[in-house]
Amino acid sequence: MPAEELTDSFRHAMSAFPSGVTIVTTVDAEGKWWGFTATSFCSVSPDPPLVLVCLSVDAQCHPAFSAARSWVVHILPPQHRDLALWFSAKGVDKFSRGEFTTNPQGHPLLEGACAVLECEATARYGGGDHSILVGEVTEARAYDEEPAVYFRRGFHTLTPLFEPSPSS
Repeated sequence: MPAEELTDSFRHAMSAFPSGVTIVTTVDAEGKWWGFTATSFCSVSPDPPLVLVCLSVDAQCHPAFSAARSWVVHILPPQHRDLALWFSAKGVDKFSRGEFTTNPQGHPLLEGACAVLECEATARYGGGDHSILVGEVTEARAYDEEPAVYFRRGFHTLTPLFEPSPSS
C-alpha cells in the first residue's frame, strides 16, 4: 500500500477507537502558560501512578513541554468541546477562552473539568511525529461531570448500556 494511502487508512481506522478528550497545560521558566488538546492519553501504571500523553513535534508548545518538569492533564466534559477545538488550533491565544486558575506551581487549572491530574515529568520518548510524555501523578481530583468522547472525528457523550452494580 502506498505510504499516503496507508496514512489515510490508518487515520480512518484509528478514528473508530473512541477516546477521552484532554487539555494538557504547563508553565515555562518565564511564567508563560502553554497548552494543547490531546486524545492520545492513557493510564500507564497505578503504582506508581503514571499517565502518558502524546504531543506533535510540530506543535508550537512542544519546546515548552519538552523542558517542563511538570504539567496538568484535564479530562474534559462535553460542554468544553469548543475549548478543546480552540486548544487544538495553531496560532491562537489558547488561554483567552475558558476559566483558568493556578496551582501553587503556577500551572493553569481549567475550571469545570471531569478530572484533573497534576503530573511530574518522568520520561520522554520519540514516537514518530509525536513525543510521548510520561508523568507521575502527584495530585488527582475527580468530579461528577461525565466525560466527552472523541469518536470518528467528532465529539460524543456516554450512554451507558447498563448501570453498574453497587459492588462494582
